[in-house]
Order: sequence, then C-alpha cells, then structure tokens
Amino acid sequence: MKRIGFLSFGHWSDTPHSQTRTASDTLLQSIDLAVAAEELGADGAYFRVHHFARQLGSPFPLLAAIGAKTSRIEIGTGVIDMRYENPMYMAEDAGAADLISGGRLQLGVSRGSPEQVIDGWRYFGYEPSEGDSDGDMARKHTEVLLTVLRGKGFAQPNPSPMFANPPGLLRVEPHSEGLRERIWWGASSNATAAWAAGLGMNLMSSTLKNDEGGAPFHVQQAAQIRAFREAWAEAGWEHEPRVSVSRSIFALTDDRDRAYFGRDGDSSDHVGNIDATTRAIFGRTYAAEPDVLVKQLAGDEAIQEADTLLLTVPNQLGVAYNTHVLDNILTHVAPALGWR
Repeated sequence: MKRIGFLSFGHWSDTPHSQTRTASDTLLQSIDLAVAAEELGADGAYFRVHHFARQLGSPFPLLAAIGAKTSRIEIGTGVIDMRYENPMYMAEDAGAADLISGGRLQLGVSRGSPEQVIDGWRYFGYEPSEGDSDGDMARKHTEVLLTVLRGKGFAQPNPSPMFANPPGLLRVEPHSEGLRERIWWGASSNATAAWAAGLGMNLMSSTLKNDEGGAPFHVQQAAQIRAFREAWAEAGWEHEPRVSVSRSIFALTDDRDRAYFGRDGDSSDHVGNIDATTRAIFGRTYAAEPDVLVKQLAGDEAIQEADTLLLTVPNQLGVAYNTHVLDNILTHVAPALGWR
C-alpha cells in the first residue's frame, strides 16, 4: 500500500494552449484539482514553490484555502526554498494553515534549486553568515523552524503587556501540535538525506538527485532512501519516518494521452549539470499502456522503498485533464501493483 498524491509546479503562461493564463487561474485551479483528487481517493495535494517565476510562490494562502475546501487529503509542498524564509514567520503561517486543515499539512523544505534570478534570496533580505554558503543558510533556517515548531516558550514576555500572557516564556502562535513531525527535507544527496534523518525530518526525494556513482537513477535513489533509514535508526527516533519519491507517470488510455505523452515512451535517465559544480541525474518519464506501466514500475527500486508516491502533473492542461491523469493511475495501475 502506498499513499499516492500529485505534485504541481503551478506554471502559468499566456499562450494559446495553456489552460492557466494567469496567476489567478493557477491558484484557483490548484484548489479545484485538490478537491477533485480527494474525491477520486488520492492521498495528497503537493505544490512546488519558486520565486521570481510564473509559478506558484507563497504557499500558505493556497494551502489554507485547500484545507478549508477539503477534509481528508494531505496538503503539502515539494519544496519550500528555505534560503528565502524567515523561520519565525513561517512557523506562524504553517501553524495557521495546519489548524485550518485539521492537522493535514506535510511541509517539504530544502535548500532549493537554481532560481530565475541570481541570488534571489538577497532581495528577500537574507545573506549567509561569513564563511557560510547559501545552502548552509537554508539548513540553519530549517533548524530554527524545527526548534520553534516544538512549541516551547523562548521569548521574554513584556512585564506590562496589552493583553494578559500565560505564565513563563512565550512561543510563536498559533502552535499546531504534531506539525514538527510532518516536516520533510528535499534531499539531493545521500549526505543531506542522512542529515535530515538526524534532525527527525521525513525524506522527500524528487525526479533528480546528485549523480553519486553512475548507477541508474532509481537505483541511486533507492540507495539514498536506505542511507536515510539507517541514519534514522542511528539517531534513535521513536516514530517511523516517511519517505516520498516523485515521478512523471502517464497511463496512455485515450487519444489525448497518446497525443500529449505517447512520444515519452522511450524516455530514459539523463545526466547534466544543475550548476557549475553539481552533476545531477534526472529520472525518466514513464508513459505507456497501463499493463506496460505496471511491469515498468514494478522494477523501480526507489518506488518500492518509499511509502508515498507523488505524481507530477502538467497543470497547464487544466483540471479536467489532470483529474483524468490521476484517475488513470489510481484505477488502472495502482491496484495491479498492490498500491491500492
């Protein structure tokens, strides 16, 4: 059994074939797709966060809106770039969105990926400390967030407050109990996966990772997951961690599917540089008739290791088509693999 959800990058563009011409289109359709996914029986609605781009940015208004319109589906991010975040303010926003949703928030955070502008986090007012990289800054922001989400008081109260305070030191409010255990780290390397395990974060692994050894993508990702679980056990955490992987998977069941994705059937892993120093391996797209997909996915080692599968969706094709994409997997593929 696996939790199966979708991951949307929330693109919009004013082009003839796009169903999302504006930011408003993308936001409102994201809510509608989450509602539709819940009705289908999917388990999660997740959204990528990018800045300075025609994609979804600030996630918490969207997550809160989805939380108010749904009742069961998990709501999350994959991922929030912590280079851009004030962890105190983020804890407030996340606490509020989690309470609105009834404790269904699953927040994926990370260092982030190359962005649309150079050092965009500087425009947000952040600068790494002397001797630190922007990645170090992201990890430090994350550590502060994790500490704050524990709900322990740390701020000295005003002796003459406008409103009465509870006794002792004060914490960030609103606090949502249990959210601390629903933070995920988007790891691109085995080392950062182990680091996340040491801090008690769940693991979120995407369709690309650092190329560490030259093996096929799914084999490297499976090794990363095992390294994460080993580090988790060594850290002595009492609860079980969760692990998600994302994939582009399309079951070809009608002429639309074949027109959009039929040519991706011969897709394979590819390797490239995501910056001047990082060589990455990118996972293939799966696109085939359902019976062929079942055989292909059964051989994906990383999917077998994970408890959660996030399906990347082509959000610019609209809510109706993406609902069809999810239904295809839930109906024609997942049961045959024992995921349902």
